[in-house]
Amino acid sequence: MSAPEFRTDAAVSGLLDRPSEADRERALGMLRQGAGDGRLSHDTFMRRMELVLTARSRGELDSVLADLPADGLLARLALRTVGRLSAFTVRLRDAWHTERLPGLTLPQLGPPALRIGRAPGSDLRLSDASVSRNHAELRRYPHGWTLRDLGSTNGTHVNGHRVTGAVPVRPGDRVTFGNLAFRLAAG
Repeated sequence: MSAPEFRTDAAVSGLLDRPSEADRERALGMLRQGAGDGRLSHDTFMRRMELVLTARSRGELDSVLADLPADGLLARLALRTVGRLSAFTVRLRDAWHTERLPGLTLPQLGPPALRIGRAPGSDLRLSDASVSRNHAELRRYPHGWTLRDLGSTNGTHVNGHRVTGAVPVRPGDRVTFGNLAFRLAAG
């Protein structure tokens, strides 16, 4: 084997051992986790971060992370399970509270718009300090109802999402005006 061939093989070998951006991101994630868990001081984290960013081989990356525990399959599975259980309990709580909310019946007859607020002229007057004088408007259309926030201070929410502009609503939706919550019902 000639010398040029040997150099080429060594160059290819060096390129194959060179850490990819994904390797560096994984290493930085492990450093962040170690700092977040209190295993690394700020100075140690900063020094090791610089080493990760300038590492020329995967071996150098491995030596920077050698004393940090790697998350195993069991740890990832446990974390994912806890996350799903948490989300389930939040959905369960929301469903429980939604069913227990007082109903707000959508009228089938009468004016096409229903103004909601604290003002004496409101169609639905809510006397709570968190409700603005002219808080929101429910409007009936042939295809259903829409809810529009009228620039209230504490906002109008439908199923937990803040209303910006007109949003279609239907029976069963949870609506909140300031701190007051209702479940829409068919008229």
